[in-house]
Amino acid sequence: MQQFAPSPMTTPLTEPRTPQGILFEPFRLGRYELPHRMLMAPLTRSRARQPGNVPTPLMAQYYAQRASAALVISEATQVSMQGQGYAWTPGIHSRDQVEGWRLVTEAVHQCGGRIFLQLWHVGRISHPALQPDGMLPVAPSAIRPAGEAFIENESGAPEMVPFITPRALETLEIPHIVRQFERGARKAMEAGFDGVELHGANGYLIDQFLCSNTNHRTDEYGGSAANRARFLKEVVEAVIPVWDADRVGVRISPLGTFNDMADDDPETTFGHVARMLNEYHLAYLHVVNPAIAALEGKTEPDERSHGMLKRIRAEYRGTLILAGGFDWDTAEQWIVAQRADAIAFGRKFLANPDLPERFFERAPLNRDDPSTYYGGGEKGYTDYLTLAQQRGEQPCPCQDTRWR
Repeated sequence: MQQFAPSPMTTPLTEPRTPQGILFEPFRLGRYELPHRMLMAPLTRSRARQPGNVPTPLMAQYYAQRASAALVISEATQVSMQGQGYAWTPGIHSRDQVEGWRLVTEAVHQCGGRIFLQLWHVGRISHPALQPDGMLPVAPSAIRPAGEAFIENESGAPEMVPFITPRALETLEIPHIVRQFERGARKAMEAGFDGVELHGANGYLIDQFLCSNTNHRTDEYGGSAANRARFLKEVVEAVIPVWDADRVGVRISPLGTFNDMADDDPETTFGHVARMLNEYHLAYLHVVNPAIAALEGKTEPDERSHGMLKRIRAEYRGTLILAGGFDWDTAEQWIVAQRADAIAFGRKFLANPDLPERFFERAPLNRDDPSTYYGGGEKGYTDYLTLAQQRGEQPCPCQDTRWR
């Protein structure tokens, strides 16, 4: 396996110091000492209460079940009504939403866990049906994405409808969008979170500014990689005074194509982003693995994915988290190879609320049900059993404190 140079801020790893492997070793993430290296990745589930996109007691149960993650990163949460892009996703811009999220954070904390809120503005990945007063979605440039939006139709049922051409933001509007992230960060603190993650990945607004195929601007927010990264820079600088840098993370997706994304020179773009973020001494940089397809297909990543991963690792001096396609073996191997300091698991945590326990025992994993990903109730959400429940031993996974 190709070796990666360790980050200057990372203790080099050779052999596991625990018999269970490096995944089970504690490590420091910003100001927090975490008990192991298995995080829960953000997962959109579209189960917020209507009207108002308010987190519910069922969501509190869902997150509490998964509190054995070293850190839970919440589902993407819109910082304003304008920032919404999917039906029934939660927000962090109203009093009711803050109170709803407080139920979640209290439940996670009661189970001994920690949870960050992922702050989100979808930009062009929306539809007038989801926007206040039926307005057009906004974006860096008026470029229509391929694909369809997930909305609630007039009868209250889910419906897929074609995306439309967004409205390009005026330069003078951009500081207002930055303030939406700042207000979201303040409300996340009111709701009891332990920190925040800025969603700069997967084709949403920050990513739309970063990538050349969605950013054709000619002002100070377009053109060079530094200009296209200016919006992310301003959002980071707005959020840090709220939380302090060591409780703020950023997520990016170099080489990502989801939501019709591309960049003319992603190595330069995301290399610049990684170097820029060094200025702030953040808690972490969270990267959507560009080699996810290779891992899921049990093959070695291609040369370009390797190159991007090496570049991010070389350029970013802080804690690096990778997400996408990992199982126990590949997660262990990639940390040993110094490609990452910790691994975030998504669908595996979705179907296995006690994922650290299952990895510890090398037990079989529950299989996730894609038909229950978005919307609905308990089915495919809070009804996945832990090992202890399958054995008839424990009714609640948070009774096991080994992973806190």
